Amino acid sequence: MNVMNLSPDTMRICFYAPFKPLGHPHPSGDLIIATGLHDFLVSRGHEVLIASTLRSRWIYWKPWRFPEIFKERITTAKRIREFIPDLWLTYHSYYKAPDLLGPTMCRKFTIPYCIFQGIYSSKQRRRFKGAPGFYLNRHALQQADQLFTNRKIDLENLKRIIPAEHLSYIKPGIFPEQFSFDSGAREAMRRKWEIREEPVILSAAMFRPDVKTQGLTWLITALSKLATQKTPFKLVIAGDGSERKNLVNLARQLLPGRVIFTGRIDREKMYAFYSGGDLFAFPGIRESLGMVYLEAQSCGLPVIAFDNGGIPEVVKQGSTALLTKPFAEDTFCGAVTELLQNSALRKTMGKAAEKYVRSSHDLQQNYLQFEKILLNHAQTA
Repeated sequence: MNVMNLSPDTMRICFYAPFKPLGHPHPSGDLIIATGLHDFLVSRGHEVLIASTLRSRWIYWKPWRFPEIFKERITTAKRIREFIPDLWLTYHSYYKAPDLLGPTMCRKFTIPYCIFQGIYSSKQRRRFKGAPGFYLNRHALQQADQLFTNRKIDLENLKRIIPAEHLSYIKPGIFPEQFSFDSGAREAMRRKWEIREEPVILSAAMFRPDVKTQGLTWLITALSKLATQKTPFKLVIAGDGSERKNLVNLARQLLPGRVIFTGRIDREKMYAFYSGGDLFAFPGIRESLGMVYLEAQSCGLPVIAFDNGGIPEVVKQGSTALLTKPFAEDTFCGAVTELLQNSALRKTMGKAAEKYVRSSHDLQQNYLQFEKILLNHAQTA
């Protein structure tokens, strides 16, 4: 297709998120990143069409949904004919939710095919449940004209099957202006939580029956050691989900009178939550990135977490965060104690954290390179 924009610097983009479509009711880091990508492109003046809302998670094990795929391809093709896009952008294709639309549509209409956060995991090839998704996803990845990733480990894995010139690393980030310290909010939160002099540890996660709840369970258990040592603190946890009752019962048993569950807080109001705390602690078991770490730092909080997954890519060890070996309870508690007892260190790290996010993880800046590469594909198609 030929470019049909009013300006050579604007694009008409078909956007598709096969894992979790925009507007999905269950919040997650993936949804936050997808929404941020979409909103950035719109803010830059590009026309963005949601090409499809087909969710492909494990769809290849659901044969009753196969007719839905073929029907959606027909409907999507009609949208493309009417929209006349310059390129197609898929957010997050991997073995659980491979892109089953982008390769076909881009080949049919001869438009560039780009993927942000394509993931290649060869171990799924040897697993019965993941094998079909592995091959479907590998096909999509190899059809892409350009692959973007915000995780270095994914970049290395993609290099095994994708030429380097088709790969781009974009630093993960947030829009820092949405997460700024607010002194008024701090006073309001601490009044609401009935905080006196004790420092406040914040944590946040969805209470799903997975590593999120495992992380909170581990955190509550670890902090109970500090409670037995009479270390003053309050733990305030934001989030909700099916495991809430179990977490509340555990907190009552191990940290009576020390834990406050706020329930789910809308993301646009999380800055107030972060403003009320003194430090942010969440283990992050095998955390892929962890948007909460960026948000907390942006609001001036030092972070304590496990040194695993993508967490080291979104904090600065020793300067904005104290990362410990996973499940090293004594080391983790030692890091927490150090920050609880040293308000000057908390403030120093908090200021460094705020500066770090704005200098290295501001998506308004990081996505400019992403946009430049997209424009190049759109203009040379």
